[in-house]
Amino acid sequence: MRSGFVGLAGRPNVGKSTLTNALCGAHVAIVSDKPQTTRQRALGVVHGDDWQIVLVDLPGFQKPFDALTRRMQRSVDDNLRDVDAVLLVLDASEFSGGGDRYIAEQLSATGTPVVIALNKVDRLKPAGIAEAITAVSGLIDYVALHPISARTGDGVPALAEELVKLLPEGPAYFEPGVDSDQPLERRIAELVREQALARTREEVPHAIAVVVDELKAPRGKHAGRVSATLIVEATSQQGILVGKDGATVRAIGTAARPEIERLMGGSIYLDLRVKVRRGWRRDDALLERFGL
Repeated sequence: MRSGFVGLAGRPNVGKSTLTNALCGAHVAIVSDKPQTTRQRALGVVHGDDWQIVLVDLPGFQKPFDALTRRMQRSVDDNLRDVDAVLLVLDASEFSGGGDRYIAEQLSATGTPVVIALNKVDRLKPAGIAEAITAVSGLIDYVALHPISARTGDGVPALAEELVKLLPEGPAYFEPGVDSDQPLERRIAELVREQALARTREEVPHAIAVVVDELKAPRGKHAGRVSATLIVEATSQQGILVGKDGATVRAIGTAARPEIERLMGGSIYLDLRVKVRRGWRRDDALLERFGL
């Protein structure tokens, strides 16, 4: 049996969470085109007949500017010290610049084996893919480089096989069928936040946090109940999330409910409300309360 931990590293929005979901075959990490979507490390589990990869999906490398982003970067630094291999995710459709070079330098200093996943190749023609491979091949000493599309799944199985080769011998850390270590409350909160991100823009997405207040599992013919609060920093943001006559917050709930029901194993009543907590991203006490 081979088993071990693989950390996903890269700039924000290169597709780390989409790749985590593609490798796991399940929705274990929320996905958005907004920066700072991933705020905490999330474990996703990939099972094989005689191997198990535990993926550590991390926030993107960034320069901290408040208490929240300091915690996010600390999570990246701490978790990358304890993995057996690193999967460096790069965006093939964008120019590889100073941000990628900085991350490569940080990873090189750890001495951990690195596999490069050159993501989003579905956006390029073959000649463009070849150019992207050439552009990133000198970034870091790597074990292998795989052009992939996390969105379509192209190249993902071969990438998983490559990662297995880097795993040490060891026990299975999770039982068959387990796809994540995240508590149910956190997964539900993240699913609600994912749908809120999809319906907001500019500064509003960064100001959203979600806390689950009540969780009651469905039993037989009786629907379960989930109550959650979306937290924002300003009254104007609250108005945007609520929407005219509550239309936006209802749309968030409608979109989030199917995946929550899959997690909970039955129908649920989902109650969402929106509250203002000014400056919560700079308040360590509130960050602790929100589980961040």
